[in-house]
Amino acid sequence: MSLLLRDVIEAIEGLYPTPTAMSWDRVGLVTGDPEQPIRRIHLAVDPTRAVVAEAIEFGADLLVTHHPLLLRGIHSVATTTAKGAILTQAIVADLAIYCAHTNADVADPGVSDALAAACGLTDLEPLALDEGREIGRVGLLPEPISLREFATRLATALPPAPVGVRVSGDPDAPVCRVAVMGGSGDDRFADVRACGADVYVTADLRHHPALEARDEADGGKPFLIDAGHWATEWLWLGSARDRLLEQLTPVDGPADTVEITISSLRTDPWDFLVSAATPGSTTNGGPR
Repeated sequence: MSLLLRDVIEAIEGLYPTPTAMSWDRVGLVTGDPEQPIRRIHLAVDPTRAVVAEAIEFGADLLVTHHPLLLRGIHSVATTTAKGAILTQAIVADLAIYCAHTNADVADPGVSDALAAACGLTDLEPLALDEGREIGRVGLLPEPISLREFATRLATALPPAPVGVRVSGDPDAPVCRVAVMGGSGDDRFADVRACGADVYVTADLRHHPALEARDEADGGKPFLIDAGHWATEWLWLGSARDRLLEQLTPVDGPADTVEITISSLRTDPWDFLVSAATPGSTTNGGPR
């Protein structure tokens, strides 16, 4: 007997329960029939047109994404809109879509655990609480290393993206205690200072909050690393695949094989980076 979508949903929600999602979030089944058979599952960070097309090309019956497709209200699913085109593309191909967002962020292990593993951290503990859920992680490196070496190692562990890894701090300063938050995290600077982290790894660091955080540190610790939203969350897909396969593989008896693939597409929105001028020089009259 084939696995049904409802069986897969039960397995996903056993790992990432929907009630643990933040109150503002929209997680769960977006489109699909709970009674449809599932033989191949495709995982991705974002439900873009290209990702949906990739899932269909791979013959997937279910696309599981981290980010929701319908986070905010819409009033039309006509193909004249991007979301309408994506939904129509999926429905016509009989491709179900399911999203696990902040419920995967707060899971243990979850998104920040995967980022902590990429950083090489041990002795993990939560960074903070949000709506009563543990978010982010704080851990230790095996031994202190320079900020430059830590950032370089992290860059090699992340999937490549044009924006790269942005670092603020003394490149030669030693770091050992590291705070991480997969995805956007510039609303957690107070928690990072409170936990005594030497460096904070997250993404989407905006100009003013980052400047204020560096002023609060008076040029010292915690240093900041912006490793990119897509890259810091893509790491979770491997853990999700392994855990889901374990849940869907029967212990006894013949197994109905389900294949789980991970998207090869980079859904970071940036395509290329123009290098800045050498520090100290000027371009178009402005400081660089």
